[in-house]
Amino acid sequence: MIGNFLDQFWSLTFGGLSLGFIYILIALGYTLVYGVLRMINFANSEIFMVGTFATVIVIRDVFHFTQSSEYATGLRLWFILATALVISMLVSGLLSVVVEVVAYRRLRRKNSGILAPLISAIGVSMVLAETVRIMTDSRPVAAPRAMDKTFIGQFFDAGVRLDNTIIVIAALLLFIALTTFINKTRMGKAIRAVSMNANAARLMGINIDGVISATFLIGGLMTGAAGFFYVLKYENTASNIGFELGIAAFTAAILGGIGNIKGAFFGGLALGLLETYASFFLGTQWKAVTVFVVLVLVLYTRPNGIFGESMQQSRV
Repeated sequence: MIGNFLDQFWSLTFGGLSLGFIYILIALGYTLVYGVLRMINFANSEIFMVGTFATVIVIRDVFHFTQSSEYATGLRLWFILATALVISMLVSGLLSVVVEVVAYRRLRRKNSGILAPLISAIGVSMVLAETVRIMTDSRPVAAPRAMDKTFIGQFFDAGVRLDNTIIVIAALLLFIALTTFINKTRMGKAIRAVSMNANAARLMGINIDGVISATFLIGGLMTGAAGFFYVLKYENTASNIGFELGIAAFTAAILGGIGNIKGAFFGGLALGLLETYASFFLGTQWKAVTVFVVLVLVLYTRPNGIFGESMQQSRV
């Protein structure tokens, strides 16, 4: 077993990295909202699920791919992938803003405490999941493959697959763009100001509602990108896909220190690799168990996460 693991180490690592970056993008949806509002947006998992369906609809219904279609190549392939990515991000981002306005804003203005928004988040999550379940008759939906998942190179005798490469590079660029936006732009500075002290930010003339809506929008955009990358990698989705991936991404956020962008990055990578390695030894049926074990261990040994101390200084 150990020998087989060493032989497949780099192949498993590349697969784990691509999964880890999917977790990172979903975890950012949790982290951004928690950093500003100190609220867990459990509806983020269903926003991810809607993003996966948006990707399937674009590939299947807009570009008319079927399971027997020829693969796209060249500029047409990149145009299809870019279109699916952008639409998935926009759908999830706008849905996230709608969720904030409908489910959370009134509760926040009434200072309803922590419990009411938490219940509202769970309710919105259930509504979205059940709506999609009814529309799909509880059946999983396969995504037609638009590109040939060829191996583009070798690294230590391990094949580097095209889809994993696209996921790692594109997700890394999105993460860099997000951190640059948070640290360098006027809106990013406003988000950090609200996360540190909302009352002081309001006195300085910052539109709190606008900042919070922008935070939900950005988190939804990242989560929608994760939905596209998930379909690109696994080529299927279902109405309940958000639960498993959402729990895993939430665990990644907790592992890194929820409310901390850098924590979401390293937590997602660590969980993606750990889950991939554990699946090799224990089988894929133990993936969910691995996530829960990691979550319990983190909460028991280091409840603030890897970067918990820095989170206290800067929530976002």
